[in-house]
Amino acid sequence: MTLIHLRDAPHDDEWQRRPATHDFGRLAVNGLPGEPPYVQPLHFAYDAERGEAVTHLARPNPLRRAVEAHPEVLLSVVDDYAYVPGPWQAEPGTPPEHGVPTSLYASVRLRCRAHVVDDPARKAALLDRQVGHFRPEGGSARAAAGEAPYGGPLSGIRGLRLEVTGVRAKFKYAGKRSEAVRERIAAGLADRDGARDAEARAHVLRRRPA
Repeated sequence: MTLIHLRDAPHDDEWQRRPATHDFGRLAVNGLPGEPPYVQPLHFAYDAERGEAVTHLARPNPLRRAVEAHPEVLLSVVDDYAYVPGPWQAEPGTPPEHGVPTSLYASVRLRCRAHVVDDPARKAALLDRQVGHFRPEGGSARAAAGEAPYGGPLSGIRGLRLEVTGVRAKFKYAGKRSEAVRERIAAGLADRDGARDAEARAHVLRRRPA
């Protein structure tokens, strides 16, 4: 369970842009008896209108048996994250070295009921949906059971349709800090200009405290 303060809660449906545009995450499943939870990094395609995500696993993947035994799963996505050094967070009048470092991030956890898809025709349709998400311009052959080029490989995978039953989203971007500190964080991110700093800065500037 993730702690989500009101200041870090999503605005309206902004959380839906995370799984729709950041389409690589981690699928967490309860482990089989005597084993810890399984976590599988994977690509997926999220469909907001259908309220589901689709993906697939290799047939020998042990996570498949765990999903069949425990279909209640979590699909987790973390995006636009950045490290903030302590001095950036020091309030005015406070020594910079007394500032507390932190992390900024957007996190979406989709609670899902997983449906394993093994029927060849349905599996081919699911794979087409996933490939179509990543290549909307086309250029890839369609999957069809028993037909080249994907008919043979289809037998080696199992489709997963993840029916979303709940959402917990968190946008942690210095919401409890003063305006002066938030401006310092934004300036620091702009100067550092590291990976994801620009995206994190945009959230800091956009998500003004009420």
